[in-house]
Amino acid sequence: MGNRITVGVALAIPEPHAAVLAGWRRRIGDPEAGKVPPHVTLLPPTEIEADQLELVEKHLAEAATTVLPFTMRLSGTGSFRPVSQVVFVQVSAGIAQCELLERAVRRDPIVREVEFPYHPHVTVGHDLADEYLDQAYHGLRDFVAQFRVQAFTLYAQAEDGTWRPHREYPLTGF
Repeated sequence: MGNRITVGVALAIPEPHAAVLAGWRRRIGDPEAGKVPPHVTLLPPTEIEADQLELVEKHLAEAATTVLPFTMRLSGTGSFRPVSQVVFVQVSAGIAQCELLERAVRRDPIVREVEFPYHPHVTVGHDLADEYLDQAYHGLRDFVAQFRVQAFTLYAQAEDGTWRPHREYPLTGF
């Protein structure tokens, strides 16, 4: 088997909102805070053969033609507990566009089964004790942000677990 890389596809949360959300993740002691930038996932971590990266990039460029730039609104918090130890900021506008992009991204050549139905959100705490997740849940319950989504990003995971942007795909619709 060849070299494998782990990739993910996401909508990056812009500043100043990203700093606020990352700050909360650090505040509650989430060890992923410095490794995972605030985002809405379109494709969760997925291993691919390194020699398939060019094919994946071409596929993602095509997927970016399925949706025009749109306004996303984040407001309030939610949780997947008790099923999963996750607290998140809710996407309250732009959900349909996220769902369309997720479907366009997660198909051949990067078909990936997922454990749970797609639910666009921004994770602010993951796999922590309830007291820390509760801090984020209550601390961000009045959080509101609105911004234009112009692109999605292909990320690659470095050896230290940090997610780094690899390439951005402007949304062009058709």
